[in-house]
Amino acid sequence: MEPMDIVGKSKEDASLPKATMTKIIKEMLPPDVRVARDAQDLLIECCVEFINLVSSESNEVCNREDKRTIAPEHVLKALEVLGFGEYIEEVYAAYEQHKNETMHDTLKSGKWSNGAEMTEEEALAEQQRMFAEARARMNGGAISSKQPDADQSLDS
Repeated sequence: MEPMDIVGKSKEDASLPKATMTKIIKEMLPPDVRVARDAQDLLIECCVEFINLVSSESNEVCNREDKRTIAPEHVLKALEVLGFGEYIEEVYAAYEQHKNETMHDTLKSGKWSNGAEMTEEEALAEQQRMFAEARARMNGGAISSKQPDADQSLDS
């Protein structure tokens, strides 16, 4: 029988994207260092286990405070309880940076903007360009740099 984690799914179901993790591992090491495939797999398993550990403790902290949603403060407290207090400042700084980048991306994407950054004509032209790119990808062809006419049919 497979070991189960706190949410009742087998631990085999929980993983991290290997390509992303391999990229992170390679970025953290000097360029002349190679990592064996099974060592990479072990590092990924350790990361998953660490996430499970911090998540579980964060849940405990959250429950002790009679809250239903795990907040960043619960994660920071969990790190302290688990003996990772020396990382709290760096984790908090990374969290703040992520929050600022997310806010910046949200504002930049126009979610909270009044839409004044782009005229209706520009938006239509951009939409047509994106449709043309999507059609080219779907048809396996190259992307044309020519802008399609605004009144061109979308059925092409």
